[in-house]
Amino acid sequence: MRTILIAIGALTALAGSAFAAEPAKTVETKMGKVLATEKGMVLYTFDKDTKGKSNCDKDCLKKWPAFHAGAKAKAEGEWTLVKAADGKEMWAYEGKPLYTYVEDKKAGEANGDGVGGVWHAAK
Repeated sequence: MRTILIAIGALTALAGSAFAAEPAKTVETKMGKVLATEKGMVLYTFDKDTKGKSNCDKDCLKKWPAFHAGAKAKAEGEWTLVKAADGKEMWAYEGKPLYTYVEDKKAGEANGDGVGGVWHAAK
């Protein structure tokens, strides 16, 4: 019986690690549900980016920090990785690189939506 319980525990642990968690979550804002970081900071897309490529240069990244991926991050499904201007890997959703906005001070704020007509909360 003990061997069966140990085997079940090992299989459960392996099964849980086989599925990577998505790098972002959905939060409710004044515009409806949008993508956000684990801490609830709204994520944005930039119209000047092309699919799979960030066009936000180093100066741009000061105001719109890239949603960086961890060192062991792996692309899966709609979530891909692209290089940011700072040389680090960043997350992209459906090919669109994702950013946060320095003017958002607390979770759920979406002050960057519509800025310059080219920044949009990611949905």
